[in-house]
Amino acid sequence: MDNLVERFLRYVSVDTQSNGANAQCPSTEGQAVLAKQIEAELLELGFSDVILDSNGYVSARLPSNVDYDVPAIGFIAHMDTAPDASGKDIKPQIITDYQGGEIVLGDSGEVLTPAQYPDLNHLHGQSLITTDGTTLLGADNKAGIAEIITAVVYLKDNPHIPHGDICIGFTPDEEIGRGANLFDVERFGAKWAYTIDGGPVGELEYENFNAASATVICHGVNVHPGTAKDKMVNAINMAAQFQLVMPSEETPECTSGYEGFYHLNSISGSVAKAELSYIIRDFDKDGLASRKAFMQSAVAELNNQLDKGQIELQITDSYNNMREMVEPHPHIIELAKQAMIDCDVEPNIKPIRGGTDGARLSFMGLPCPNIFTGGYNFHGIHEFVSIDGMQQAVKVIVKIAENAAQNAK
Repeated sequence: MDNLVERFLRYVSVDTQSNGANAQCPSTEGQAVLAKQIEAELLELGFSDVILDSNGYVSARLPSNVDYDVPAIGFIAHMDTAPDASGKDIKPQIITDYQGGEIVLGDSGEVLTPAQYPDLNHLHGQSLITTDGTTLLGADNKAGIAEIITAVVYLKDNPHIPHGDICIGFTPDEEIGRGANLFDVERFGAKWAYTIDGGPVGELEYENFNAASATVICHGVNVHPGTAKDKMVNAINMAAQFQLVMPSEETPECTSGYEGFYHLNSISGSVAKAELSYIIRDFDKDGLASRKAFMQSAVAELNNQLDKGQIELQITDSYNNMREMVEPHPHIIELAKQAMIDCDVEPNIKPIRGGTDGARLSFMGLPCPNIFTGGYNFHGIHEFVSIDGMQQAVKVIVKIAENAAQNAK
């Protein structure tokens, strides 16, 4: 565990925010920089089949140390951080032996409080890494990278622990929905895998949203306001009218568990043209279809009310619920559950209210549930990670590898 925190801090020092406006892969130079650093590290550590491909994907393998067949298992994390908050010049601070109360984040004026983040109440006595309140931290998902590499180094350095082939992979552009686009499942070589990309200790997830994005484009008519009567059609007003039609109680801030939502992600425009960007989420395929149909109906109804101007709707499917691809392989979930139990971690099986590379990879033939990292409050300046939770993730990864080999005897 000695190098776990050092690895993590080294990774977060590289700005790897992804950029959805850039079609290249990786979408930002920082991701390429980190990928090269990880490649060099894996080569120095002596892993086999270390590959950094032309698209910024890094993979490697720890060969089996037993003389019988064990299914090859994969562990995967992503290198990019979310565009939602700055990932540049991250200044982590370590809180040793947290004993409760508020945590001041550098000189930013920002604080973490148990009132706002009740998870802090369960972390007394643990050591935490926070931001300085001006950037995100990058635990999503550099904690996962550090945990995977630390675990596989531990297996390599402790040959008395039996294991089969361990395949590890690090992907670019997960945060903008492209992490699995160019992932070479066949070359990766695993029978199944786990993304190490979850939150609090114990999380084990094999269900995620069915997802789509929607863009509502309001086409107005711009005329000088002094002569606008009966001529102007204000696209901004049309956009506001559309948003008022959307169910106010079916938004991220009003839903939890298996409840889906519509999320107005951004709005821009002028009198002549305005755009609203939404993401649509539902755990049920029919539920997602109903949500898309609702938006189509709302657009049609508003268009019928307009004398001038027009509202246009564009919907694009993003990813599907991995459950249908993972559930036929219950041993994958049971292996992770038992490993947690063996490490004195209580499994908390819950749906992902989002998506991971694992969702896409599961439909590409690599069943891929998601396991915790020990991180909290991803995508924002209040992000933090528990060092104790990171250590537990390392132990669970090692135990999954060991139990898979024991079960194959």
